Amino acid sequence: MSEQLYSIKIPLQNASEGLALFGPQDVFLKLTEQRIHATIALRESEISVRGEEQEVEKTKQLFEVLLELIRNGYILTERDVLYAIDLAKDFRADQLLDLYKGVIAVTYRGKPLRVKTIGQKHYVTTIRKRYIVFGIGPAGTGKTYLAVVMAITALKEGAVKRIILTRPAVEAGESLGFLPGDLQEKVDPYLRPLYDALYDVMGPDQTAKALERGLIEIAPLAYMRGRTLDDSFIILDEAQNTTPEQMKMFLTRLGFGSKMVITGDVTQIDLPRGKKSGLVEAGKILEQIEEIGFVHFDDSDVVRHSLVQKIIVAYDRAAEQQGQ
Repeated sequence: MSEQLYSIKIPLQNASEGLALFGPQDVFLKLTEQRIHATIALRESEISVRGEEQEVEKTKQLFEVLLELIRNGYILTERDVLYAIDLAKDFRADQLLDLYKGVIAVTYRGKPLRVKTIGQKHYVTTIRKRYIVFGIGPAGTGKTYLAVVMAITALKEGAVKRIILTRPAVEAGESLGFLPGDLQEKVDPYLRPLYDALYDVMGPDQTAKALERGLIEIAPLAYMRGRTLDDSFIILDEAQNTTPEQMKMFLTRLGFGSKMVITGDVTQIDLPRGKKSGLVEAGKILEQIEEIGFVHFDDSDVVRHSLVQKIIVAYDRAAEQQGQ
């Protein structure tokens, strides 16, 4: 005997709400129907949902949350809808409302910046609470971007006096002497992603002024040796490509009034064969220290094109199969 079908109706305030909820050419509706097994229809000023009771209740929570976001002026994207559907499968879609309430910063063009996933919210909260934070996970999870946003916010609020951004220049073996040009020309290719985040939040002109005044310093990791960094927000990007010795050297640069964020992806280690990753080792050695936070992102935190998420999942699955 098949399970009895169950139906509900969700009222809309106007027709435009249905259009915003279902997306252009009903693309959001199609995504929902592919992932939640319920029949959904829009009739004038209400949405009807029919199917097995649990699937209908998931859809009800999903649509009620998305409608609340729409009514608060939020413009949904495909990424938002996919993430909301994933949460709704476990009846957690209501957690989305907390994500979109807080604006962590505003870009130089006036666009509000919000965390997009529960993982990102945990990351931002941990950065606020801890002196040192490790953000570990795949590309596209916003690890570096959010760290830069938090650094700029701290600088604007006067919590720190400068921002220091650094990466290991692995491709040049940390020995940049043989490359043509002055120091800036030598290291710029390795540090470009950090510039991109700064430009997005501060704008090119303000970034250039901050660099000239020494409020922001961008340098390869090798140039951190021998320094003590007080009153600074220090970000180490691509930390999976540090050696254990480099990681220890970096972490011990922490001075009074400073905060460190270390980001990396342990699946993208470019060190020579046989060399250990300082990021991997730090996770084993430091995880019991209370003042240090570790935030692990997964593919559900990817905020780039939805296809990027699928690519990461496919590669992870292939790696698991090879390891069996």
